[in-house]
Amino acid sequence: MKPRHRKLAIAGGLLAAVGVAVALVLNAFQSNLVFFFSPSQVAANEAPSGRTFRIGGLVEEGSLKVKGTDVQFVITDTAKAVPVRFEGILPDLFKEGKGVVAQGQLHDGVFVAREVLAKHDENYMPPEAADALERAKHGDPKLAESMPKEAPQ
Repeated sequence: MKPRHRKLAIAGGLLAAVGVAVALVLNAFQSNLVFFFSPSQVAANEAPSGRTFRIGGLVEEGSLKVKGTDVQFVITDTAKAVPVRFEGILPDLFKEGKGVVAQGQLHDGVFVAREVLAKHDENYMPPEAADALERAKHGDPKLAESMPKEAPQ
């Protein structure tokens, strides 16, 4: 093999290896991408069925039902509400009427959460959830169309 052909073979091999590495990184990134939806967006069927996403809002007063580690409650943005089912131990700050973000999947109109996060103090709420609540309070008719759909990981 001539030196010129050997250099071209090495360059081609390196290019193929870099291409495979980039494809693997992009695939891993796409698999771990989690979007945020408000209850209004979920009620408008904008949320993906069978794919993990986050939903945030307030825990509706009087909706919390706990049976051992099986928990059911309703998340609302004051305009729409979505029932949530969770199997596990809730965070200490979880209370009715307080902010919450849950991550999981939608199955037959019920959000099945794998993780539930309660806000950590009186002043904090994820920007997407705060924006959804504020728009819902003011009766924004284009709430579902104007909400950002991506949450930082």
